[in-house]
Amino acid sequence: MHILICGGAGYIGSHMAKMLASHGHTITVFDNLSTGHQEAVQWGELVCGDLLDQAALDQLFQGRRFDAAMHFSAKSLVGESMSDPALYYRNNVTGTLNLLDTMRSHGVNRFVFSSSAATFGNPITPFISEDHPQQPINPYGQTKLMVEKILRDYDTAYGLSSVSLRYFNAAGADPEGLIGESHLPESHLIPNVLKSILDHGQPLQIFGDQYETRDGTCIRDYIHINDLCQAHLLALEYMTDNQGAHGFNLGNGQGFSIFEIIHTAEAVSGRTIPFTVAKPRMGDPAVLVADSGLARQKLLWQPAVTELAEIIETAWRWHQDQRF
Repeated sequence: MHILICGGAGYIGSHMAKMLASHGHTITVFDNLSTGHQEAVQWGELVCGDLLDQAALDQLFQGRRFDAAMHFSAKSLVGESMSDPALYYRNNVTGTLNLLDTMRSHGVNRFVFSSSAATFGNPITPFISEDHPQQPINPYGQTKLMVEKILRDYDTAYGLSSVSLRYFNAAGADPEGLIGESHLPESHLIPNVLKSILDHGQPLQIFGDQYETRDGTCIRDYIHINDLCQAHLLALEYMTDNQGAHGFNLGNGQGFSIFEIIHTAEAVSGRTIPFTVAKPRMGDPAVLVADSGLARQKLLWQPAVTELAEIIETAWRWHQDQRF
């Protein structure tokens, strides 16, 4: 198939391009390079452009026949979404609408959407399944939920099939070391933990240590990037025989605290990690852990990398030899 990857120069999108190429698919990456890296586009053609630019989208689809699209182009910083919600609604919702309508006009009817556990808000059960109420507590989560609702309506009205994959925390790097996680500024915990080792001992900043958790720090479910991409590949296959707008939660079903991440990274690297504690960030739930049973049942998805140390080890190898 010929797959369009919006946001394919970013962390998840570039790993997705590598996996799709390894399965024989043709890839076109569409990215404005605002947070992605041209050096990460090592598989397929790169077309520079923005989903808010309708002319650029029209030009992208002219002369190319896509079989499906994957969308990784959202802005994703919870704190930023609280301080500048307009930026998030414009980029994440309007940009997605532009893409969907361009797909419709060119007869592309399969769509894999990068959604988020942020659609659920504060959990009311220890493990979050697809039946959990979706009540976002920040504009970032609201934008993801809005797109999920749009996709349900687009299926009913236009026959556009979709799979929304609600990530918990993507982590780790390509085991071959060709690509990895690189954001400016970096907002994700594991790369910041490792950077605190490599950047001449700059202390890691922890946001809050008084949550109602086992050690006072936030607990999250971490899933290796390749396992995440494997679910997207299976989602493409799933839509072959399953029309509709579907949603699945993706995680390992294990929760690790910030302190547990630090201690594991210290064991992997053999280094001591200095840290300071700051005030909690607005919009951060204390615990987010997935129940991914439905993805295992329907997509036949099975995470291959489930040990935290193994996930961190792939990231550590990448960061020691980071090229972009």
